[in-house]
Amino acid sequence: MKQFESFALDTANECLWHEGAQIALASKPFSVLRYLVENPGRLISHDELLDALWPETYVQPQVLRTYVLELRKILNDDAKEPRFIQTVPKRGYSFVAAVTEKASAASGADEVAQLIGPTPTDLVGRDDEILRLQTIALQAAAGQRQVVFITGEAGIGKTSLINAFRNVSSQTCMAWGHCVEGLSEKEPYYAVLEALAHCFTSTDHEKPAAGAARLRTSQDRPAELCEALEELGKDKLFVLVIEDIQWAHQSTLELVAALARRSTPARLLVIATYRPLHHSTKFYLKSIKQDLVVRQLSTELALEPLCKLSVRRLLSRRLHQEELPAELGDFIYQRSGGNPLFANALLDHMIAERSIVRRGAESDSRWEQIVSISNLEVSVPQELARLIELEIDRLSPEEQRVLEAGSLMNIAFPVWAAAAALGENQETVEELCDGLERRTGLVRRAGHDDLPNGTRSDFYAFAHEFYREVLYQRQTTSRRAKGHIRIAEALTALFAGCEATVAREVALQYEAAGSWHRTISALRAGASHSRERNAYQDSAQLLTRALQIAENLSEPERSAIADEIAVELQTLRGATGATRSQQQRAS
Repeated sequence: MKQFESFALDTANECLWHEGAQIALASKPFSVLRYLVENPGRLISHDELLDALWPETYVQPQVLRTYVLELRKILNDDAKEPRFIQTVPKRGYSFVAAVTEKASAASGADEVAQLIGPTPTDLVGRDDEILRLQTIALQAAAGQRQVVFITGEAGIGKTSLINAFRNVSSQTCMAWGHCVEGLSEKEPYYAVLEALAHCFTSTDHEKPAAGAARLRTSQDRPAELCEALEELGKDKLFVLVIEDIQWAHQSTLELVAALARRSTPARLLVIATYRPLHHSTKFYLKSIKQDLVVRQLSTELALEPLCKLSVRRLLSRRLHQEELPAELGDFIYQRSGGNPLFANALLDHMIAERSIVRRGAESDSRWEQIVSISNLEVSVPQELARLIELEIDRLSPEEQRVLEAGSLMNIAFPVWAAAAALGENQETVEELCDGLERRTGLVRRAGHDDLPNGTRSDFYAFAHEFYREVLYQRQTTSRRAKGHIRIAEALTALFAGCEATVAREVALQYEAAGSWHRTISALRAGASHSRERNAYQDSAQLLTRALQIAENLSEPERSAIADEIAVELQTLRGATGATRSQQQRAS
């Protein structure tokens, strides 16, 4: 555990703590913070960070600025007077706070665990959340009514958490209802009535059944509805679960708010789940939830992605073996972003594609990895791609085109690039991106970039790499190529007079478009710029890449360009040798 001021970085479980409370931190920002904390008091260059966190992968330096901005918000750190992360302009970052080692802290749930006993559940990485739910259930069972909102992105495990809670909390009566898109919004109390219909069909629940009948006859009188539900908890704790409450009719939301605000004792626990940034999540729901939380009349459990250790445990349980195939855990953790649904889908996909296979006798068989991770290309699993497509299809055509344009860059994209790809006004695209962030959560604002022409352009990042991949693949080849070329041309125009400084980025866009001549030209321009700065190794890499791209050309053009590049490489070797000789004489 790395301690700095009131923060503690748990490197074993990959999470951040502040004064005993765990702070939500995604995997990449955590990795950036960890690298800085483990190297305090010295300059960490942009290149060092990029090489450490994205080896063998080209990532735009702007991504680092995005993550550092996010970390500063979490740490409440002022860039002008930094307590933790100091920016060294045009060079990198330095972690300036004192860092000490301390023993890992306990989860803070030991006392509660003694009261309610162990939590025998197969759910991975949610022990604290289950203990929290059980603690809240104890309070509700004592007559202190409780309302809990469980929030998180699709696939994060909201339903699984409630199932695990139900399995370890048997001394309850639980009713479970689901809000259905397009139906629940139109029918008052749809999920509540469904929950009661499914729960109280047997003859063992005469009193609850009577309460359910009273509920049905009191739909127009909210106070009587509350009394009817409270009656169901007369003998033992009654738990009402409402899933996907973002699709609920307003009457259902008002009922939950009324239940929370009533002051009379009741053995009642209401658990509602929703995706906080889903496009259908109503402002009314958000305002009700926030009001109840502020007044301490409800609790929010925000589920974050699983840490690396929990993803490994998840895979071990799925494969029924403690030791995982080499690098499998890291690969699935990075690709899934810690989302349990994504991790399980990736594992199923790799098994179906025979990237990992089961070998050995049945009694002693083991899963083995037969394809090296460095050579592994795993596309978005088909079932996940369908779910993402459904999410995208709910957006307006203009919003879909903006996201598709953004996918031409990387997981993070500047507004100017999306506008250039579409041939649209930058301000219009910025407004669409802002709306997408507020309504959908598919993208989030990740800072801004100061452009050479004196203007600023916001950066947005996709919620997950899978969204970006699906958006990229759903475009036709010709449309993608046109967008890449427009972005390359916009880059060249923005950096007019110093185009060579962005030659690598320009080349990447032309290469993605299959424009081989312009790719080679940009790479050679970048190599020339690097040579002028005596960055001979970088220059050689760019020229070598230009040679590889030239293989796409037909003869005799290919040979002519290859000969020209060979001369440039020879000149470069000569300059490198001369520099070494000078250094040796100087030493």
